[in-house]
Amino acid sequence: MDGTERKEKVRQLIGLGPPNNGSVLAELFHDPLKGKDIINRLTGVFVPQGFDPSMDLIVQDVRPASPAMQKLRLAGTRNDITYRIIVTANPEGMPDFFPLFEGKTWDLNNDGGWQETWEGDGIVPHRESLLLGISLDILPAGRNGAGPLPPPDQYCHINLPKNPVIIDRIMHYLTMPLP
Repeated sequence: MDGTERKEKVRQLIGLGPPNNGSVLAELFHDPLKGKDIINRLTGVFVPQGFDPSMDLIVQDVRPASPAMQKLRLAGTRNDITYRIIVTANPEGMPDFFPLFEGKTWDLNNDGGWQETWEGDGIVPHRESLLLGISLDILPAGRNGAGPLPPPDQYCHINLPKNPVIIDRIMHYLTMPLP
């Protein structure tokens, strides 16, 4: 954000399913074959009624080839900031994880085509959150050693900020000494 000036006093950045590499979903919205169906499924939950992705500035900015995403990639990371990236996954394939996509997350395959994966939060696949040299903290739905678990849908992108497992992990990061 502040380039080489480093005026901003930031010690730690914690991202919850961030589309650091652009959003496959933003591209999928524009797909002539699948876009309309995806928008219809997400209307009222993730996008408003009458949503037009071509008119949404945020959608345009998070498209992988957008100037905003190119600028973000070029900026890289700062060595004086500890980065934490918390993502979720659906390794057990529970449809309730994100019912609108039967528990899966849209992603790109190696050929540039669309595929669905369990490695994401319903909206953001893991690949989108990656930053060079920063590991992902993957919190899988349905698996945990202790205590009652939140329902699977609490692990989807929309509910990450209110998931108690996610909140506990954030609090752990905020209260532990930085490296």
